[in-house]
Amino acid sequence: MNRRKSLIVAMLCVANGVMAQSVEDGLKDLYYGKYETAKQNLEKVITAKPTDDRAYYYLGIAQLGMHDDAGAAATFAKGLQAVPTSALLQAGLGRIDLMKGDAAAAKQKFEAASTTTEGRNGDVARAIADANTEIKGGDRGYALTVMEKLLNNEGRKKKEVYTPKAVDYIELGDAYRLLGGENGGKAITSYDKALELEPNNAEAVMKQGLVNYNAKLLQDAVNDFTKATNMDPQYAPAFYELYQFYITPTKAQFSLENAAKYLQQYMAVVGEGAGKMENEYNLAAISFYKKDYDAAISKAKSVLPQTTEGNKGKFVRLLTDAHLQKGDTATGKAVIEEYAKSVGESKLQPNDYKLLSAVYQAYTPDSAQAEINDSLASLYLEKYALADTAKDVEKYRNVAETFKNMRDFKRSAEWYGHLINDFTDEQNTGKIQDMFYKGTWEIYAKQYDKADSTWGAFAAKYPAQEALGTYWRGRANMAKDPEAKAGTAIPYFTKFFELKGDEKMKPNQLMFPYQYMMIYYYNKDDQANMKIWMDKVLSIDPNNATVKAIQENQDNKNKAAQVKPAQGNKK
Repeated sequence: MNRRKSLIVAMLCVANGVMAQSVEDGLKDLYYGKYETAKQNLEKVITAKPTDDRAYYYLGIAQLGMHDDAGAAATFAKGLQAVPTSALLQAGLGRIDLMKGDAAAAKQKFEAASTTTEGRNGDVARAIADANTEIKGGDRGYALTVMEKLLNNEGRKKKEVYTPKAVDYIELGDAYRLLGGENGGKAITSYDKALELEPNNAEAVMKQGLVNYNAKLLQDAVNDFTKATNMDPQYAPAFYELYQFYITPTKAQFSLENAAKYLQQYMAVVGEGAGKMENEYNLAAISFYKKDYDAAISKAKSVLPQTTEGNKGKFVRLLTDAHLQKGDTATGKAVIEEYAKSVGESKLQPNDYKLLSAVYQAYTPDSAQAEINDSLASLYLEKYALADTAKDVEKYRNVAETFKNMRDFKRSAEWYGHLINDFTDEQNTGKIQDMFYKGTWEIYAKQYDKADSTWGAFAAKYPAQEALGTYWRGRANMAKDPEAKAGTAIPYFTKFFELKGDEKMKPNQLMFPYQYMMIYYYNKDDQANMKIWMDKVLSIDPNNATVKAIQENQDNKNKAAQVKPAQGNKK
């Protein structure tokens, strides 16, 4: 090759360098969770071909993965200016509408995009379905319909037959998975179909893990996530799911050690591809999980001024929590309050409410402020529980227990009531315990009629625990009749003993019905029955103060009866 020809080839290579990247390269980066790398590669595609609507769309998706919502919206809009007829970019803007809470505008754009492509374009159908499955307020049923229409070749001419890809079945599985309930099995089947087309597709296996997680099959979920990492050790999202699993604050999952381990593995796999801000946050999080709160605070404070609005919240939450863990509640309170004020109530996330509640629970500078802070803590705790429309048993139970720890027994009982009434027995397998606590805290909250009703329902629903329910129903009615004059608890305590419930009770628990019945019969001046229950009280507590008081009163009565006034005639 002569020098001139070599120079021409070199110049062509430089000129076409931007074309070395393709949309498929960007899609591969997105698959592996490398949003920053995907962004860079797709920008090169657009530079080379400014009318490639797929490049604009997936660039916007990469920006959303980096929490740059405004940048994504601008990319979709710019792409639509370059390609005004793009149904795919129309779907992208519909996604932005959905993120803003405008479901009607989103649906209009989705329908227009679907009509334009007659429901036969894979990218468009997946874009519509993905937006409706992944974004709060999306229509999961609509997502399923869109994917089913894409994959249904019935009645189509040979040239119109759509050849499905693994990503199509994954999207179909996502729609089933997010619909929940009995659709879990259909989701698993859809992911299996994806694996038939691509046996090493780690995403499909990981998402089978998500189905198992939703079904509370936690070990199966972990096994699937781990299997995905073994199938493709470069598949970073599976490591991230393992991290998310262990950072979830439930007894069966929470492990800071495992969370830190998998987060570090995720970072090692994804590298710089996830973006600088993501890596900086993860470094701060690892310090937090290792209880190096000063390092976490230093990292978060140094990055906050540089981060995007979409990323700001998680840095603030980490910074607030680190201050709380250090015991510096005042600083943590200032950080989260300033953030809440700057973004406004409508943009706060569930975990913002949770932290605000924790801050006000911990921050009590004086007794006057303590009452106000308790009220604020309760307000934000309930906002946290209700912020997510997808009801979660563990979250509700955590709220009920937190109210109990705050000694707000009325609200604690209410949230145990939600656990009983808002979930089926299959969704909440711990209802017997929840009903027990509901009735108990109703007594503590002096809601005696409600407690009476709860314990009556408890005894009826759980026949094997009828004696226990009857005992506590007696306790509720005993609390209504503290002087044991009306005898409202007598029928329940009597039945409790008939059921031989006392054989399973501890002496300190039996003291309540023993004393109540003793005092009741004392008030009735029924010496025989009073003596029966007095002996039982003394068998537990020989020096019982109430017994002594009754005996002294009786002795005084007897002495008074023996001293008769002198009889005689006055003159």
